[in-house]
Amino acid sequence: MNKAKRVEILTRLRNENPHPTTELNYSNPFELLIAVILSAQATDKGVNKATDKLFPVANTPQAILNLGVDGLKEYIKTIGLFNSKAENIIKTCRDLIEKHSGEVPEDRDALEALAGVGRKTANVVMNTAFGHPTIAVDTHIFRVSNRTNFAPGKNVVQVEEKLLKVVPDEFKVDVHHWLILHGRYTCVARKPRCGSCIIEDLCEFKEKTDM
Repeated sequence: MNKAKRVEILTRLRNENPHPTTELNYSNPFELLIAVILSAQATDKGVNKATDKLFPVANTPQAILNLGVDGLKEYIKTIGLFNSKAENIIKTCRDLIEKHSGEVPEDRDALEALAGVGRKTANVVMNTAFGHPTIAVDTHIFRVSNRTNFAPGKNVVQVEEKLLKVVPDEFKVDVHHWLILHGRYTCVARKPRCGSCIIEDLCEFKEKTDM
């Protein structure tokens, strides 16, 4: 795929959704961090149901620490892997208080040092909470990047590196959200909805559908 085609794809996605953001509910960087940790192998809708009850009660590191592991589990028990996630969140809250004065760090290494925070979570927080031009590659973005030939790669790191290389600076802050939403609602896993896709004529997927 050439540069002109990529720019046109990004321009169309931007025109359709000029100010994209995450579908996770949050009101500050700490809430976003917790929501993203919870979202691993879970849906945003499922996470929102839990955090809509949790955050009014506890939305600071100290408040969640005060709940304790068992208290936190009561709020997140509907989410997959809630036992390990509760343990990680408590550890993360303790580290935020002891090492970062209770604030979410804006630094990748500091974020990845937190329990339950990997590269993808760090990228999401840096991008969505702080506006850094990082690109978190999840299953949706990995699929869209490979299927369309926009930024092919054998694993998420390769796709991330390719996206950072080929996406012009003016699109970098928002491209994560455009691609994830495109993968979630149009370029879906089993049978992409090519017939209703705004970039179908630019996409290089060979087995297009008429949906």
